[in-house]
Amino acid sequence: MMLAGLLAGVALPAVAEVMDTSPRPKARGGKASATGGEVAGGQAARKPVDAEALIAEAKLGGSVAFVVMDAATGEVLQAREPDLPLPPASVAKAVTALYALDRLGPGHRFVTRVLATGPVQGGMVQGDIVLAGGGDPTLQTDQLGDLVARLAKGGLKGATGRFLYWDGALPVLRGIAEDQPDHVGYNAAISGLCLNFNRVHFEWKREGADWRVAVDARGERFLPPVGRVRVAIAQREAPLFTYAPGQVEEWTVASGALGKGGSRWLPVRDPGAYVAEVFRTLARAHGIRLEAGERSEALPAGRELGRVESEPLPVVLRDMLKFSTNLTAECVGLAASGLSTLDASARAMSDWVAAAFGVEVDLHDHSGLGGRSRVTARGMATILQRAEAGRRGLKPILRDMGMKDDAGKEIKGHKVKVLAKSGTLNFVSGLAGHVVPPAGGRELVFAIFSGDPARRDAVPVALREGPDGSAAWTKRARRLQGRLISRWAATWS
Repeated sequence: MMLAGLLAGVALPAVAEVMDTSPRPKARGGKASATGGEVAGGQAARKPVDAEALIAEAKLGGSVAFVVMDAATGEVLQAREPDLPLPPASVAKAVTALYALDRLGPGHRFVTRVLATGPVQGGMVQGDIVLAGGGDPTLQTDQLGDLVARLAKGGLKGATGRFLYWDGALPVLRGIAEDQPDHVGYNAAISGLCLNFNRVHFEWKREGADWRVAVDARGERFLPPVGRVRVAIAQREAPLFTYAPGQVEEWTVASGALGKGGSRWLPVRDPGAYVAEVFRTLARAHGIRLEAGERSEALPAGRELGRVESEPLPVVLRDMLKFSTNLTAECVGLAASGLSTLDASARAMSDWVAAAFGVEVDLHDHSGLGGRSRVTARGMATILQRAEAGRRGLKPILRDMGMKDDAGKEIKGHKVKVLAKSGTLNFVSGLAGHVVPPAGGRELVFAIFSGDPARRDAVPVALREGPDGSAAWTKRARRLQGRLISRWAATWS
């Protein structure tokens, strides 16, 4: 049943927040009181919320840390373990959004181009055709198909030379985190050419004693098959998947998990070659004859024949924060730093946080997916408070999470907004953002981190997509977050 649950009905959008772990900042000023309140500016804070009872009721184990402060002044109103470094999970993406806005600018767009290294005569490029990626993490098959259609309408028929692709705008990395299973789509490969969040659609249907299997790069209007990824059904109960890299990426799936039919997205580990194959398939369907793609180590000089532009950076980041897309976070972070490894890029972002906000963080990627990053509740709340004071553009693109009742359900039509970024990993949960009351109320900034990293680390890598107990733990952690926020809003907003 568990295996079937991991497979059946999971042809999800590429943008889904998923389980994973870790980041870190340090606190400044104030001393925690024995009741969990904070002495700020030498004056006793108002009576704090009874957080200990709520935490005890949640029965999470591990650690729970939080800070809630006045958004205008930065005065800490209540805190618990404010300086304890814990994994922020996808809350780290809020830091990445700030970093990208500062380094790339709100007008930045990612561009994917088609170049010709020679003149076009009679529809034929007298030279090579080049698909040049610009690190766009949001490129989808339909956009690529529309680009090809425009080229064909303009009379392009092919090239006398090669079909090249260049994916060097970003480092080519086979995944974000080493401590994740091979088959999880949220641990995406990274490249200057990306498509469909670097995943292929795998679909199966029982036909007698066998299965019909299809692998494609589907969009809403285009359905190009993919040959460089193959999936075979193996007569076994476990393991759920096996993966073998190569020029053709080979997967096997346990027959015992398949049932009568279903689908899911699988990661692609060589995105540049994948995008080139899909582009060639779409081109040939429009009468543009191209040879198999060859990777170019350097960007060839050439005249632009066509392009696809991403949405402006704030829109890209808004969707990243809403859907928690790990690939987007890593691509924008790497583009902002210009560095060649995730660890170096995240270290540069950590240094930028220290310079911009006076907060120490220890980040090892831009998405929060890896297991080594750490952040403190005070540090995260301070970043948010100072970012808003400096009008850095994060708050307008945060998602309204809604005020929750004690059962964890959103209270529809509530006048208080909770603009925040959540983070969810195995036995790790975070939430940080703004509590925005109606006009005249007191706005709050908060960060809540709950985590049991030792419990997470004890889960075998192959089982980390959804280990026993993690879903129930996450539900309790999120309910605790909602209960804390509702009481803070009632007390101080």
